[in-house]
Amino acid sequence: MTFEEIAPVVDRSVVATRQLASRARRRVQGQAPTSDTDVRAQRRVVDAFRAAAQAGDFEGLVAVLDPHIVLRADAGAVKGMSRLVRGAQAVAGQAAAFSKMALSNQVVLVNGNIGLVCRLPDGRLFSVIGFTIADGRVVEMDILADPDRLSRLDLSAVEG
Repeated sequence: MTFEEIAPVVDRSVVATRQLASRARRRVQGQAPTSDTDVRAQRRVVDAFRAAAQAGDFEGLVAVLDPHIVLRADAGAVKGMSRLVRGAQAVAGQAAAFSKMALSNQVVLVNGNIGLVCRLPDGRLFSVIGFTIADGRVVEMDILADPDRLSRLDLSAVEG
């Protein structure tokens, strides 16, 4: 099928459909985005993300997100919470919605990259977020919110 035929099926423009196909090919070939190695630079991007989310600054959120960001949320059996969100506007909308929950966030390393441990106001663990930062923007967010999997994490190094 041509991209012109596929675009309406995936509800994207022809240009966006070509980009999706290109990204899919890279991912299949093992060329998924890799995070910048400078942890301080990663931290600046995540701090900007946090500040914009807490301030309700939608444009600030969009500015720190790659236009083609992918957010994956795994909430396990929690109905309706697992999702795959694509695009800066959609991810910024998700971040803005969650910023209203008054979660406390602690910066940690997740698989060698900057991430966040998020807790409810009563201190219970809500989620762990891993960020992939490339060229000064968030290109991927992986959120673990599955209570069963969260309960098995050893967070002793960040508690206290």
